[in-house]
Amino acid sequence: MSLQLFHRRTLWWPTRRGWLCLLTPPLALIISWCLWGESFLAVNQPLPAQVLVVEGWAGRDSMAAAVHEFQREGYRLLVTSGGPTGDSWAVRNWNYAELAAADLLRHGIPKDQLLAAPAKEHDTQRTYQAALAVWKALESRGPLPVTITIWTRGSHARRSRLVYARVFGSQTHVGVVSWLPEESKGRSWWQSSERSREFLGETAGYFFELLFYSARWASSTPAASSP
Repeated sequence: MSLQLFHRRTLWWPTRRGWLCLLTPPLALIISWCLWGESFLAVNQPLPAQVLVVEGWAGRDSMAAAVHEFQREGYRLLVTSGGPTGDSWAVRNWNYAELAAADLLRHGIPKDQLLAAPAKEHDTQRTYQAALAVWKALESRGPLPVTITIWTRGSHARRSRLVYARVFGSQTHVGVVSWLPEESKGRSWWQSSERSREFLGETAGYFFELLFYSARWASSTPAASSP
């Protein structure tokens, strides 16, 4: 009796038409995302609100436009958000929320209509920490607003709105404004190395947030603790 070490099996392998059917959907999805993904992430859906939340990291060049938005839409309160800038060499470790508030004061926002909500230093979940700081700052002033609008930069908009909506819970509706410099408008993201990095990073960041919720491991969240 011979010892058999191998046996024959039939291997199914796609034909050219089979490969075409298998590869066309993912390729079409990738091409569509490259063409329209940034416009999906850089959503513009402001809501009628009394509170405008300006993400300080959006840059000093966006502050004048944020002031115009604040005055044009008749907001009553402007809240700046953000964490430490990371300038550890400086005498004072500045915070994006504080820097944005100082800029907005210079641009003419009245002091009694301005509220800085600096977030604590954190290596991860920075958007969540910023949203949590804003929630705490507004909650300390009284009842939370029914509606807020977030002012942010480019393709970060959809993720910001998602994070703020989760932090504030169903009691507050969240709108968003996505700002881009004038020189970036009318150009594709792949024509700018900075926008390319932002788009690729926000693609990963948004879908991670959508699927896993960056703060699910936090000890508590306002939305979870609110009645």
